[in-house]
Amino acid sequence: MSSENESAEQPDGAVPEQLALIRESVRKAKAPKAKPRTWRGAALAKELPVARVVVDKGVLHLDRYFDYAVPEELDEAAQPGVRVRVRFGAGSRNVRGGRREGGGLIDGFVVERCAESDYGGPLAALAQVVSPEPVLSEELLGLARAVADRYAGSLADVLQLAVPPRHGRAESRPSPPAAAPPPVPEPGSWQRYARGAEFVASLAAGGAPRAVWTALPGPQWADEIARAVQATLASGRGALVVVPAGRPAARVDAALRERLGEGQHAVLTADAGQERRYREWLAVRRGAVRAVVGTRAAMFAPVRDLGLVVVWDDGDASHSDENAPFPHVREVLELRASRDKCGFLLGSWGCTVEAAQLVESGWAAPMVAGRDQVRAAAPLVRTVGDGDLARDEAARAARLPTLAWKAAREGLKHGPVLVQVPRRGYVPRLACERCREPARCRACAGPLEARDDGALRCAWCGRGEGAWHCAECGGFRLRAQVVGARRTAEELGRAFPAVPVRTSGREQVLDTVGGAPALVVSTPGAEPVAEGGYAAALLLDGWAMLGRPDLRAGEDALRRWIGAAALVRDQGAGGTVVIVAEPTLRPVQALVRWDPVGHAVRELAERAELGFPPVSRMAAVVGPPDALSEFLGAVELPSDAEVLGPVPVAAAETGRPRRSGDAPPGEQWERALVRVPPGSGAALARALKTAQAARMARGVGQQAAVRVRIDPLDIG
Repeated sequence: MSSENESAEQPDGAVPEQLALIRESVRKAKAPKAKPRTWRGAALAKELPVARVVVDKGVLHLDRYFDYAVPEELDEAAQPGVRVRVRFGAGSRNVRGGRREGGGLIDGFVVERCAESDYGGPLAALAQVVSPEPVLSEELLGLARAVADRYAGSLADVLQLAVPPRHGRAESRPSPPAAAPPPVPEPGSWQRYARGAEFVASLAAGGAPRAVWTALPGPQWADEIARAVQATLASGRGALVVVPAGRPAARVDAALRERLGEGQHAVLTADAGQERRYREWLAVRRGAVRAVVGTRAAMFAPVRDLGLVVVWDDGDASHSDENAPFPHVREVLELRASRDKCGFLLGSWGCTVEAAQLVESGWAAPMVAGRDQVRAAAPLVRTVGDGDLARDEAARAARLPTLAWKAAREGLKHGPVLVQVPRRGYVPRLACERCREPARCRACAGPLEARDDGALRCAWCGRGEGAWHCAECGGFRLRAQVVGARRTAEELGRAFPAVPVRTSGREQVLDTVGGAPALVVSTPGAEPVAEGGYAAALLLDGWAMLGRPDLRAGEDALRRWIGAAALVRDQGAGGTVVIVAEPTLRPVQALVRWDPVGHAVRELAERAELGFPPVSRMAAVVGPPDALSEFLGAVELPSDAEVLGPVPVAAAETGRPRRSGDAPPGEQWERALVRVPPGSGAALARALKTAQAARMARGVGQQAAVRVRIDPLDIG
């Protein structure tokens, strides 16, 4: 090429610039990863040449370990606990040189190394060690196995929940050195509770106390948890705190930072992002961090020398995982407390029936405040019943009774006012028109529902009810109605035109609000924290929450009411709560007295009489009618098992995400409940798992799915 031609082709030096850019991009491009090898003809490890692997196949008939040969080149890296890739499903015919080859690549974990295999045929070789980081410890493996057995699930499914996805950059960075133990904290506000100071002192001394803690209203709960964690760390052990959502996690996080300083604890929440969450998880596994606070998945956090597990607000549905095998945080942490012989703290403003059972069985001790402390910390609670509404002209014209309107007007002079409205989806089936008592089946106490033909039928056992009458007041008329948060905000905006109205719910959840006068309309569980506390709270449409067709309706309604009322200033500061519900109902009376423990104890006694959870163990089996009938006919249930149903599964609400128990669009499914008395829960789980594994091994499970859930939250 002549110089003239060269200058004509690149008048402005464009070609060299483009070539430079290409060279730079090629230089920065990552080298393609080599495919995992088949190790044909490679020598095996001289010592312990067999690796026992749990593969990522969450099907029950493959819920066991598989043996693989360890090539000599992978001998050092293939240690117990590391992630590996293996070839699976090759069959016995693809054998070359005495080794099995072929099959698809799947992930797994090395469980142990052995000198020889129990399998008599040829073994496939490990294809690849993904990372030399041992992420699956013996303790975590044992916990995952116990959880899988309890919930009739597979070990691989539990490990997917327990071990977060790998992030190479986070894994390559070393974790900081572990900090020295902090000093023993003062009991502080724990002194308000009977045995509170002794609980903190026992943790600091290396003890393992177990307590069910009914927290007083107010914001001190986060600091009290932080003090318990600090006391555990002072003894040289680790602590784990699990909360239902990111907002309470942020409050405990702030309390721990104030007590321990920066970098002394890990936060494991989904909001952190994959890299940061894996980096924090690795710091915990490596022992660099001994304290953890997080949401549901943190229940499996591999804390070293675990000395305390804490679960806050165990009645929140977020504590139950929606992925198979559906473990619950409370049950998993109970397992950890028993296996690791560590302290256990179950705390809430309310009290679930399961918490009351832990106390009644003697497994945990109650930790409550005296009545004087409760009266000093709680707001004044007033009720508006049906009789008041009938005489109230304002309530007939609008949905805000006069008492609630006056409380809101007075509260707005001193600060924000909270208005709680049942969220969309809390639609009662049927309740007595006169006294609002839920209509229930006379045979099994299940909720009655009206079918398209107008006939009443039980949603649990399927029995018809042709002559219903209310057992409380003798009424014969039924009703069902609910009003949403958006309409409530519009009504309040017209009633108080000069006051700003803010909403907190599914579309936008507020974390905090200021102390200036404002109306805050919230759905249950989405209430923001007000600066200095709310001046008043209005709990509207209480009967709609109580009328939910579920065994836990009263317990859950009380928990949500107390959760909202706990954000209100105490009675001495003028805090007032007005609840629109029949005052004679048990949950309403428990709120007025601020006695969630008494309500839970009475509920527990009634469930024991009826044979319902948590006194009994129960499983829900859901699927197409023919598949469900075939499954129930094949499963070898314990002799003391009782089957309720089957009954049709209600269609999923429009716009709501499909949950695990919902039928696919366009299909009609049924559900049966299987219950057993105390002591037979393990046998029930084993029988259901065996039957499900047999269906999957025959390939039937792929054609007509049947889903099993142990201890379902919703049995209504």
